[in-house]
Amino acid sequence: MALEHYIEASGGGDGVFPTPIEGLALMKTSREVLPHHLIYKPALCIAVQGSKQVSLGDRVFDYTEMQALVVGVELPAFGRVTQASATEPYLGMTVEFDVGVMREVMEQLDAAHPPRGDVGSAVFVEELSAPVVDCLTRLVRMLATPMAIPVLQPSVMREICFWLLTGPHGGEFRELALPNGHMQRIADAIYILRRNFSRPIRIKELAAAARMSESSFHQHFRGLMSMTPLQYQKQLRLLEARRLMVAEGENVMQAALQVGYESPSQFSREYARMFGTPPKRDTMNALQKPRATGVKRPGGTERTAR
Repeated sequence: MALEHYIEASGGGDGVFPTPIEGLALMKTSREVLPHHLIYKPALCIAVQGSKQVSLGDRVFDYTEMQALVVGVELPAFGRVTQASATEPYLGMTVEFDVGVMREVMEQLDAAHPPRGDVGSAVFVEELSAPVVDCLTRLVRMLATPMAIPVLQPSVMREICFWLLTGPHGGEFRELALPNGHMQRIADAIYILRRNFSRPIRIKELAAAARMSESSFHQHFRGLMSMTPLQYQKQLRLLEARRLMVAEGENVMQAALQVGYESPSQFSREYARMFGTPPKRDTMNALQKPRATGVKRPGGTERTAR
């Protein structure tokens, strides 16, 4: 298939493979992967072959061949490959959402596909229809002809948006694209959380950014994210602390202080609860293994693997 051909042409092996198409990344792994914590960006995370599982708060999402995990806002979650082998590796692709394009397509649709009017989960599993699979196939095949990308890619992305907006989960996709919808307003609050994760943040400040009352904000945030704003902030802090220790060689106390913890013992307890092992031991284990690809700094811009 075109996806495998591109990966082989890019050096082969297991890993995450960026492409010349902005927002499109391919993935291959020949073994099942233990849970690892990542920050997911708004995107379609597609299983082409094999299966994956993502845990968000108290919810678990399994998706397999020709299904996609739809992520509506940036969020921290545990992801793992649950079906892969040397003979049938896991193959996946990520297509990040261009909300601007989705809004343009939505404006041309008639009133037969209204937004849902309420806020559901920021994450759900979508069965890929034949037209969407056709679009994704053409997108990957385009990689073999780079000169075709700037000419053809915009129209293919608009086509993908059309099929998603008019499909079974069209209401959810419309909610994602609405400039003043609940999801976008929660995303405005998340922007503040991500840029200020190391300092104490009051719910009042986040609710104001989302243009909601405090009680409404808390309700909608928990409904979307399956966690509270404080739990979200804690996960951002611990993810950044892990990056500081693994990638930059900071010790436990230095990392704890940089991400906003005043008590190293509290930091160690919460770190072990999230990652399953104390920070020093986890760092040593991580340094002995090939470095995970695509772990994104909470306030940064590095692309995130799915």
